[in-house]
Amino acid sequence: MSPFRYFKTAFANRWNVLALLGGLAFGLVSRKPDVVWPLVLAAEVAYVALLGAHPKFRAFVDAQEAKAARTENARAAELALRRIMRALPRETLARFETLRSQCAELRQLARELKQPGKPDVDLPLEGFQSAGLDRLLWIHLRLLYTHHALARFLAKTPEEDIERDLRRTEERLQRLSTQSSPQNERARKMLEDHLQTSRARLENLRKARDNFQLIGLEIERLENKIRSLSEMAINRQEPEFISSEVDHVATSMVETERTMNELQFATGLEAASDEPPALISTPIAQRA
Repeated sequence: MSPFRYFKTAFANRWNVLALLGGLAFGLVSRKPDVVWPLVLAAEVAYVALLGAHPKFRAFVDAQEAKAARTENARAAELALRRIMRALPRETLARFETLRSQCAELRQLARELKQPGKPDVDLPLEGFQSAGLDRLLWIHLRLLYTHHALARFLAKTPEEDIERDLRRTEERLQRLSTQSSPQNERARKMLEDHLQTSRARLENLRKARDNFQLIGLEIERLENKIRSLSEMAINRQEPEFISSEVDHVATSMVETERTMNELQFATGLEAASDEPPALISTPIAQRA
């Protein structure tokens, strides 16, 4: 980010703008603008320069920008969540709800291990546990949506039709190669362009089919990881172990998230933000 944004923010402060306008207006009223205005402008430059360079002010600006970015990311994530919920069939949402319930039980187990015999209260590690579990759930839900979108894409784009079109185009090109005329040259260029497009479509389709299979395996792997976490947590009886393992699983999904981002042509979903929606605390049925 440009460092000039600090000076811009300092200048745009409404009290500063009012003071600047007031000083300029005073110059007009005093009938000595040639004397007053240079003084006002000099004071303005000094104020903006000093405030824009102050470490505490810069920290304040950074914090405000980070807060605004989190708010925007949260809003975008909620919009994406609603879109996914509208698109996914009921049985797929039920599959997600099963995993969400397991994550909720895992968080409850961590609570009980941290404060046995005490009512549910906010614990120091709970925020980190919930954030990690929310991220895993958000990855799982986006995987389900990506898998569903790829299935629809593959169903609407039969590979046999593209291959048949390729063969037909290649045959037409071979017939034209024996003839030479300006009209045939134009036709050859059009067919070559058509052939290139069809080959790109075929490559794209095969890549989507491979990704469809990989996404399906990734969904099963993540669900198995969550079940394994619950079993290990019961055996280990260590809440910190739960938190570290949740973070480890979330970190291991980086490549998966990158793959989903590359499949925007089929899903229409934008790249996931760092602020996943709060999923663990609210069942899907209550969000409808």
